[in-house]
Amino acid sequence: MADASAPTPQRIALLAFPGIRAFDVSVITEVWGDDRTDRGVPAFDLHRPAADPAPIALRGGLTLTPDRTLAWLARADLIVVPGLDDHLTPAPAPVLDALRRAHSRGTTIAALCGGAFTLAQAGLLDGRRAITHWNLTGLLREHHPQVTVVPDALFLHDSNIWTSAGTAAGIDLCLHLVRTTHGAETAATIARSMVTAPYRTGTQAQFIERPTPRADRDEDALASVREYALHHLDQPLTITDLAAHAGMSPRSFARHFQATTGTTPLRWLIAQRLAAAQKLLERTDLPMTEVAGRTGFGSEVTMRQHFAGHLGTSPRDYRAAFRQPAGRSPIAS
Repeated sequence: MADASAPTPQRIALLAFPGIRAFDVSVITEVWGDDRTDRGVPAFDLHRPAADPAPIALRGGLTLTPDRTLAWLARADLIVVPGLDDHLTPAPAPVLDALRRAHSRGTTIAALCGGAFTLAQAGLLDGRRAITHWNLTGLLREHHPQVTVVPDALFLHDSNIWTSAGTAAGIDLCLHLVRTTHGAETAATIARSMVTAPYRTGTQAQFIERPTPRADRDEDALASVREYALHHLDQPLTITDLAAHAGMSPRSFARHFQATTGTTPLRWLIAQRLAAAQKLLERTDLPMTEVAGRTGFGSEVTMRQHFAGHLGTSPRDYRAAFRQPAGRSPIAS
């Protein structure tokens, strides 16, 4: 007999239609389609709605078999649109209509990589900020000039619509969507099973092709600095401190750090402090002042300000939403 007290699984729609990328289908299925309840991950209800029930051919000799009609989108909590093999492939009219109806209902919609072109075809990105693979930003601007194309994010949010940069950034976005709904520990557990980073900072600017004759040397030094910072988050680290550890001037350090990671040292450091605080709030009952001290925010007030600015919530509300149930052992790192 079903447990009446059990929460209803989050309903995820992998929107299926001809031309979608096999890689993105695999990512969506890996994140939400694998049963990890034995590791404390909640159950998800993932389905593959399509306009036509016939199997869809994917590149590489693969096929995807839809298991729901587009009407099921009315029940979905989240719709994920895979990228495209040909980024100018027109989506079927019923798919575009279904996306428009879902958006009007307030359903969260996420597009991976070239999936932004599908949302743009539906008119859902008109007047909104969006991202796609760095090599496709010009194409998106050319064919959809009403979209504000952001060139260098890994993923971004505008209204109830999410878009992501290319390939691996689709994994980043999927894990972020898990994190915002189910907490950092759940996202980290899924990431560990996928052997990927639970949270990457920076922008796709770090991946754009350009000459980097000192890249290997800089990365070695900066990797050492990042490792040092992660082991000393409780200390009041400054750019001068980190630059000295790298053997660079503060100005040179900041320039090379941003070129390598796609973000500034300060933004990276705040992101790491937030991630560490999230883990402590989920795994422990430590007082807020101690969580703030251990993660380098210095005070509960400062930590609360950063939670509000970056996560849209307070540390106390975050703990109330995502604290591990009593008696459940934290999942091994």
